[in-house]
Amino acid sequence: MSHQLTFADSEFSTKRRQTRKEIFLSRMEQILPWQNMTAVIEPFYPKAGNGRRPYPLETMLRIHCMQHWYNLSDGAMEDALYEIASMRLFARLSLDSALPD
Repeated sequence: MSHQLTFADSEFSTKRRQTRKEIFLSRMEQILPWQNMTAVIEPFYPKAGNGRRPYPLETMLRIHCMQHWYNLSDGAMEDALYEIASMRLFARLSLDSALPD
């Protein structure tokens, strides 16, 4: 799944240097076998049609990993997704769509 930058996301793409957080998330993007991990979890992940439509599995897995890496509560992770562009991009979210709460 390719991620197209929105106007809100592109504001941050012209920075001169990468932060430590961006470098770390970039390495995790390359190192972790996202497709393999989602394949293991997918049979147990909620399906659409039983209430509120779930967020994409890979997005939620990425958010879960960031919560552990940065020791964030659910509320702190939600705030981080609104405030920190590199985390939002890593989770494949944009400001123009609803973020998980």
